[in-house]
Amino acid sequence: MADTAVAYATGVVSSADGTTIGYRRLGDGPGLVLVSGGYLAAQHYMALAQALCGTFSVYVLDRRGRGRSGPPGEKYRMARECEDIDALLSETGARLLFGHSSGGLIALQAALTLPAVSHVAVYEPALSMYGAFDLTWIPRFEREMDQGDIAAAMVTFVQGVQAERMSVALPRRLFELALRWYFRRQRKVHKPGEESIPELIPLQRYDVRLFAEMAGSEGFAELRAEVLLMDGIRTPPPIHRAIDALQATLPRAERVTLDGVGHEAPLNGRGAPGRVAAELRGFFPHGS
Repeated sequence: MADTAVAYATGVVSSADGTTIGYRRLGDGPGLVLVSGGYLAAQHYMALAQALCGTFSVYVLDRRGRGRSGPPGEKYRMARECEDIDALLSETGARLLFGHSSGGLIALQAALTLPAVSHVAVYEPALSMYGAFDLTWIPRFEREMDQGDIAAAMVTFVQGVQAERMSVALPRRLFELALRWYFRRQRKVHKPGEESIPELIPLQRYDVRLFAEMAGSEGFAELRAEVLLMDGIRTPPPIHRAIDALQATLPRAERVTLDGVGHEAPLNGRGAPGRVAAELRGFFPHGS
């Protein structure tokens, strides 16, 4: 998931609790904010931003703990993420929102609570309140994170959220060995001034805490923004079922399932950001 060579400007805003929130800006047109998933950062969505910047002013948010943004903070929760987006919307006048994975969960909650959002598109949001996955693996994940064993923690995470596919997965020990090799390699391939994947992995525990927090939520039935729900045909069945459940509750929602791709579709490198961008251009208003 290496970054692509895209020219962009940078900026920062101050969130409600005083935390600095950084972003990358490129393009011209209606304002569109991209919200990253999990341990990912703005650097991993630049191919998608480049594919959109001929139509929109694209603001690629660095969520807390990433890039130019400040730390998550002791009082981190979903409300902080929504306040960060609110600060960026207020600064830029943007009204369009896209989120991937846990960023999709955040984008939906922001659209629910922030009147400025007119349209929201999400790619495979982490819908813990719709039973996308159970949460019984979280205590083990937290213990492994506390021990600094990020490879073990990520195996626990992946096995937890993809339980229905474990019959074809690597045995746990081999999976951990493969991740340790991958993390060693990734420490050498990131650009100067950007975090490597192993440096970003510990942020996954904050997203897991969002899953737990939002599991008791009533969902998004009151959401009044226009909504585009996206998923990939290769994604595990629980994600599809959760999106089905969400779609059934939304008064105004479109649904697109992309052939040949899975959860990584919006990302640089391994994904299909051009295909995602084409769907977003068709959904978001941008004039003639």
